[in-house]
Amino acid sequence: MTVYMRAGEITRKPVVTLSGEDLGQVKDLVFDASTGGIRCFTLAGRGILSGPLHRALLWENVHALGPDAVMVRDEDALEEDESAAGPGEEESTGVDVLGVTITTRGGAQLGTVTDAVVSTGRTPAVAGYEVETAERRRVLMPVDGPVTVSGERVLVPDATAAHSAGDLEGFGAAVESLRARHRQDSQEG
Repeated sequence: MTVYMRAGEITRKPVVTLSGEDLGQVKDLVFDASTGGIRCFTLAGRGILSGPLHRALLWENVHALGPDAVMVRDEDALEEDESAAGPGEEESTGVDVLGVTITTRGGAQLGTVTDAVVSTGRTPAVAGYEVETAERRRVLMPVDGPVTVSGERVLVPDATAAHSAGDLEGFGAAVESLRARHRQDSQEG
């Protein structure tokens, strides 16, 4: 069963090893502009007076992402510095998707990104975005297929506009509906 959570809910979650060692907590999520996915987490120490650890946890080193913690195999999963949080080879700057306009490839503006929605479990992935519409409503929009992310825009397939949910409980059905639409379109085309 896939469980979805807002990326904002991941910040401050503890990062622990499979043996139970506490390595810190998630400070920030760093998105990859080339894929629209999460590149890594930056980390902070645990506790009120703790500051940044200046270490990063690459997305591919996450063993599991659950409702209570981010799990890694061992301390070797962490990068020695935060350089992984910097721009990738094909990026000139880091990308913050919050506040960015989400637009379909056909040019329809869907709203402004207020958060990302992540599927948890053994293979966590960005499954969609929380979007504030022009009517000031917040909806959850799944993404499936090619997504382009820049500092100014998240570009999604046109079919995305027809699939949304008002809450995380209905988000899974919106994801499945969008995937079914893409399967149907590929069979017809």
